[in-house]
Amino acid sequence: MTDRPAPGTRLTFRWRKWNGAPHWEHDCVYLGGDRWGDWFGQSAGWRSHRPGRDMRAETANVTLLPPSGDYALTLNRDHPRRVFVYIDLAWDLRWAENGEPEGVDMDLDVVRADDGRGIWIDDRDEWDEHRVAYGYPPHVVAHLEALAVDLEARVRAAEAPFDETTAGAWLAVLSRLEP
Repeated sequence: MTDRPAPGTRLTFRWRKWNGAPHWEHDCVYLGGDRWGDWFGQSAGWRSHRPGRDMRAETANVTLLPPSGDYALTLNRDHPRRVFVYIDLAWDLRWAENGEPEGVDMDLDVVRADDGRGIWIDDRDEWDEHRVAYGYPPHVVAHLEALAVDLEARVRAAEAPFDETTAGAWLAVLSRLEP
């Protein structure tokens, strides 16, 4: 898909697991794009759900889908657990034929919590379990393990788009679009 929806268009951001099983679905709004990729927003109270779990966003957040399609960066405003950065490593994250974003959640995450826990690569246990159970190809494993380390370093360095300035700009766009 080369055309993008108009900013303000409501969408569903869909994740699945490597074996095709459904995973998270997030109600969101398309915010626009910049040199980093396409941005989506989720207002506080909007729904996110997966099999066995249904929740409402605790705070406004914005998510970047970069052209590489190998991660989704979520930046939170005033998250109660002080999670500012949450990066889902992905595979085949892209605009689907239906005009909505979708991709494969690859278990590994990079997290920045501003409550003293710091910055770390999360869910290594799930990654180890699933790469065997789902049979992740060696080139996928090598790429995503290296990417997780690279993203962790970029978050530590507060490089754009992992910084508060970029987050603030896109959170402001979301605020202007909120009803």
